[in-house]
Amino acid sequence: MNPEKAFGITLKKYRGMVCLTQEALAYQCNLDRTYISLLERGLRRPTLNTIIVISESLNIKPSEIVQEVEQLLNENNKSEDTGK
Repeated sequence: MNPEKAFGITLKKYRGMVCLTQEALAYQCNLDRTYISLLERGLRRPTLNTIIVISESLNIKPSEIVQEVEQLLNENNKSEDTGK
């Protein structure tokens, strides 16, 4: 798993927790809905500014998003190391 994919999984999780559609989140962040879709599918790399704006709209700290991404990457690396 790459960082973009891990970010996308994390973004989708947190967006779902606050019951926002991609369109609603994009509107709140002044971003395009297709960009949110691309982020969630791991097809775009978010900038630091984008992470901050998205986290504000989701009412979480940017560090929470980064921490979750790091955790997913670590879990993935461990499972690859053990051959799972």
